[in-house]
Amino acid sequence: MRVHQIMTRKVISVGPDTSVVEAANTMLQQHISGLPVVSETGKLVGIISEGDFIRRAEIGTQRRRGRWFKILVGPGGAATDFVHEQGRKVREIMTPAPLTVTEDATLEDLVEVMEKNHVKRVPVLRGDQLVGIVTRANLLQAVADLARDVPDPTADDDHIRSRVFTAIEKTDWKPIVLRVAVRNGIVHLSGAIFNERSRQAAIVAAENVSGVKQVHDHLCWLDPVTGANLYSPEDDQLRRAN
Repeated sequence: MRVHQIMTRKVISVGPDTSVVEAANTMLQQHISGLPVVSETGKLVGIISEGDFIRRAEIGTQRRRGRWFKILVGPGGAATDFVHEQGRKVREIMTPAPLTVTEDATLEDLVEVMEKNHVKRVPVLRGDQLVGIVTRANLLQAVADLARDVPDPTADDDHIRSRVFTAIEKTDWKPIVLRVAVRNGIVHLSGAIFNERSRQAAIVAAENVSGVKQVHDHLCWLDPVTGANLYSPEDDQLRRAN
């Protein structure tokens, strides 16, 4: 998927000369946590977010610098802090030259940018013009939309069994022995695994096959050294109940 398929196109933005108070009120009224800052020509010049309001003189949360730290950062660092904590215009507290993506960027590229730089929102550009913004909420909505169950006319038990088996067998963590049984869309996985983490991975792989209604875990854990094996948690619970 591409960024333009999930981005928010109607972007709420502010200008660099907008007052800090107005920007804060806009964020509160629109229930958003960040605003692109756009020039009169539509060019993106910065971004302002909730984090920019944490260290503010109005609420007494200015940085308290120790004497040695003041010497280390020098008067320039102190001046920068002062502007950010007491600036009255958006341009004085915004993050200039924010990270951006193009509308044709893949979601993989987008997520890499967000994770690597620890950001929650990324403006979307066409040339130097702002055409959208994408946030974690957009990604969440995309997951919700694509994860909806879509009826599959070929999802009979035989097809489901074949697809579950293929989905698991092609992985690096596949069980050393795997058996798959399906009845009325209910999958039973049995066999042996060396690593407990393979159990949940196998269940997830089966759950993602179209037509699967439920997955039962009968995979035994096999100790590669002693050869001892343990029942699956599900089977062990049934044994104890009986």
